[in-house]
Formats: sequence, C-alpha cells, structure tokens
Amino acid sequence: MKKVLIPVILLATFSLAMAGNITVKGSDTLVRLGQRWAEEYMKLNKGSVIQVSGGGSGTGIAALLNGTTDVCQSSRDMKPKEYDDAKAKGINTYRVAVALDGIAVFLHKDNPVTELTLAQLKDIYTGVLTNWKDVGGPDHVIILYSRENNSGTYAFFKEHVLQNEDYAEKCQNLPGTAAVVNAISKDKFGIGYGGIAWEKGVKHVGVKKDGTSTAIMPTMETITSGSYPVSRELYWFFNGVPSGELKSFLNWCLSPEGQKVAESIDYVPLPSEVALQNQVK
Repeated sequence: MKKVLIPVILLATFSLAMAGNITVKGSDTLVRLGQRWAEEYMKLNKGSVIQVSGGGSGTGIAALLNGTTDVCQSSRDMKPKEYDDAKAKGINTYRVAVALDGIAVFLHKDNPVTELTLAQLKDIYTGVLTNWKDVGGPDHVIILYSRENNSGTYAFFKEHVLQNEDYAEKCQNLPGTAAVVNAISKDKFGIGYGGIAWEKGVKHVGVKKDGTSTAIMPTMETITSGSYPVSRELYWFFNGVPSGELKSFLNWCLSPEGQKVAESIDYVPLPSEVALQNQVK
C-alpha cells in the first residue's frame, strides 16, 4: 500500500477568510473538484460565498504568498524555496491532502499502443524517442502535448517521469488538462498526460515501472493502493490552521459526504481513515 501523507503543519496561527466569503485558487487539475465542492457546500450553507478559479498550482501558491486567496489548490507540494518565501512573508503554511490522483497518459482512441514503460515515457518526452514505431505503433512522428510550466502536473511529471530532465523543445504546452485532452482527441499521433478525471474522448494507456513489470491502468483502486506508477496526493494550502468558515468548509470536503462528491466526478477519494485524520479538530 502506498503511504498517504498526513497534513504537515509548519506553523499555525490564523485564517484570512472573512466569515461566509472564501476564495479558492490554483491547480487546474483540482479546479473542477473545487467548484463542485463549493457548489454543494453553498447549498447546505446559504450564507456562504465561495469563489473558485484555476490558473495552475504555481499561480495558486503565488496567490497564497501574496495574501490574495484563502485556499491554494495544488497538485504538487510546495518547493523548498516557496516554503522559505512564505516564511519570509509571514505566511504560516498549513498543508492538507484532500484527494488522490493518478497522472494518466492519453492517446487518441485509434492509436494501437496500449502500454508504455516509465523509461519509454521519459524518452518520448525528452525527445529521445520520436516515432511511434519505436514503441509498437505506426510509422509516424510522435506529437507531444504537455501542461504549461506553472502547472503542478507539469512539475510532478517532470520530477517523477522525466527524472528532472528537460522536456523536448517540440513539446506543445497547453493551458489545462482539458486543453490537452481536446488536442489528443483530434490528433491520431498525439500523446498527453493529466489527471484521470479529465479523460473525455481519448484513451488511457497502461504504465509499466520497467520492461518486466505488468502494465497498470490508472483507476481508483490502483491509485488508492499506490500500484499505479504515477500516483500522487492533491493538496490544499492555507495560511495557518483554518478556523471558522474555512475550517467548516475543509472538514466538510474531508467528510464522507464531501469525499463522495469527489468520487462522483471521477476524482479519487482519500482512504476514509486518512480523510478523518486530516480534518481540523
């Protein structure tokens, strides 16, 4: 079983949100989930106003550090420099895992390739492998689609798949997973990646840790167990331990009801015991 992290408290003091008015900003992977959570929570709490926007994990982290958002949604952990910058600005960073995700590899439905190893994905995205025939596909150049560089998904994929090597210059960076999926659905020779909740009109491929491993498809079960090789946690960051309306909203999202909302739109809920641990007491 993959170990799921419990929230990290670097320093805890206060919340920035005014009662009943919350801003949520950041990860494009998480934006749809944040919007649905906000909608359902506001139905139950008529006086609450929650505004959710995307822009990428880096954008959300910058907003938290600038004091312009109450909740930063991020599909990656903050970098050491970001933690240092937060401390220098008096931001008391509090991190909570709110859901799980797997970064799926998307291909056009007519592409005959059904599985790829992590090494092949690295070679494809760094420009070492450039033709589909090299991985059992048609004799055609591979068209690379990626997320933009302020995306947490971009950073996670670079670290865990590319092993921190640079993306190939021919890689087309697109603003959001929805844009990547849309491009792949129209490009028979394209390849892209993104959160599993965004698969629409494309197919997933199985991912193998190495040449002798079994290919694993990204599903709720394989991501929860950690057997899917590109699994991760999705985070919310706050300035201090959330209290008042922020605490109420976070705890509802981590409740069985909130986690069922995540599952209903194809996000992977946390194990129930972890979600309970992550609630603010």
